[in-house]
Amino acid sequence: MSELSLPKLPELPRLIVLRQQYPRRGLADPVGAAREALAAGLAGRLRRGMRVGVGAGSRGISNYAAIVAEVCRQVKALGCEPFIFPCMGSHGGATSAGQLDVLRSAGITEAAMGAPVLSEIEPHALGRSARVGMPVYMDRNAWAADAFLLVNRIKPHTDFSGVIESGICKMLAMGIGKHRGAQAYHAYAIQGGRYEEAIREASATVIATGKCLGGLALLEDAYHQTGKIEWLAAADLPGKEEALQAEAKSWQPRIPVAALDLLIVDEIGKEISGAGMDTKVVNRGVHGEANAWPSAAIQRIYIRGLSAHTYGNAVGVGMAEGVSRRLAEAIDWAATRVNSLTASTPRNARLPLVFDSDREGIAALLATVGVAIPEAKIGWIRNTLEIATLAVSENLVDEARGQIACEVIGEPFDVGFDGGGNLRSPFPAAAAAGH
Repeated sequence: MSELSLPKLPELPRLIVLRQQYPRRGLADPVGAAREALAAGLAGRLRRGMRVGVGAGSRGISNYAAIVAEVCRQVKALGCEPFIFPCMGSHGGATSAGQLDVLRSAGITEAAMGAPVLSEIEPHALGRSARVGMPVYMDRNAWAADAFLLVNRIKPHTDFSGVIESGICKMLAMGIGKHRGAQAYHAYAIQGGRYEEAIREASATVIATGKCLGGLALLEDAYHQTGKIEWLAAADLPGKEEALQAEAKSWQPRIPVAALDLLIVDEIGKEISGAGMDTKVVNRGVHGEANAWPSAAIQRIYIRGLSAHTYGNAVGVGMAEGVSRRLAEAIDWAATRVNSLTASTPRNARLPLVFDSDREGIAALLATVGVAIPEAKIGWIRNTLEIATLAVSENLVDEARGQIACEVIGEPFDVGFDGGGNLRSPFPAAAAAGH
């Protein structure tokens, strides 16, 4: 598209940054809360000298490294030998080294944790689940240990809605099964949308080994801060997780308007969402369908870049209409292909229109929404994990404030581009996270 065909900057509506006023539930001492939960949860469950695996995942979870380190300290204090194992399905390019790199990027290393980090992508086969005969696998190091526990966040899943979604049970079902387990889970789940059934089947099979102690469940508030920590014993799964899932859903932030003509997203990534960007925020499904979750209807999505910690994995691009060239050039297609095929979501990795600059992409997409550009309804977020702070066009401010109390941050501003035609983001990392 030639520069002459682009709308002039004054034609773009001005934007204003809003900070939604959700309840702040961040714990003053998350590590102390983890210590307290573990003291009650592990009491009487471990014998001195036991080797205990600690499963850690790939998501961008607040305070994660500090909490995992505390788990290792408490296991040691009980006279046992902890080790950490990656519990993340096919992430990290479905290689042992790649999964170590994912943990390292989250600050989870042997030096920082005071415990070895053991990564083996080839799983141990547990056979088939009792009820439907689904193949089930688990991490070889966890299988060889005397016992293991998991540390994970409870939150809505990106691919489906149910009573059990993302959390300890899903980690037991797919994360611990490595690449093969993730393939088996998704192959079964995609048949008629049986995601929750697959989680329950596989997690029950892993629990039946007798090696699972349970998991430390973390809930985050709308500002991506640790708001609650509970120990879930294996014997209490999935029941207690169901209650925490319902609570987590009630804490979820929203884009507080009914519809957008264009949503600008600064970054997508695997640590942000398993689908690259949260389908329940952007109202798009990983298979190309609309999402049933109550969220804003969005005509066009433009993605500016990949997060640093996604390591080129670009799942999520398939939900957008346009991306920047710098994003397209940063894609690791091997990692993206493995992850999207493992998850049975090839549409979620399709490359949309690629634009040489943000200015070109925004102008081109706005020209397709059916309204005059000055009247377009525009939203802008850093990523789908951090939407408590967002920018909206001035014509949406009253609607947003009618949905939820919002603090106006600064003055309305004209959309600004640098010399290369790329946006200057209004979201410093700390501000975007609501810190």
